[in-house]
Amino acid sequence: MKKASLILSVLLPILISGVIAGAQAPSDTAQGFAGINIGAGLAVGLAAIGAGIAVGMAAAAGVGVLTERRDMFGTVLIFVAIGEGIAVYGILFAVLMLFGKF
Repeated sequence: MKKASLILSVLLPILISGVIAGAQAPSDTAQGFAGINIGAGLAVGLAAIGAGIAVGMAAAAGVGVLTERRDMFGTVLIFVAIGEGIAVYGILFAVLMLFGKF
């Protein structure tokens, strides 16, 4: 724990001084621009895979519930929609990465 706080106390002033002095933003370099694009693509792709897995599991369980109790349709629909929200968060993070100012 002491080692981490020591490293943080040494690196934080260096990072802050670079920002205050008007250092070049990472997105202004070719490597930073490519890294941001790769990160945005990973955010959308991995979130979509996770949402697909979540919706598949929730929908499969929901069909089983609906065969026995038809009155649970609203609850099942909410659980399926919660899984789909993961993909929306991935798109949100990608947009923030692409259009955010660093």
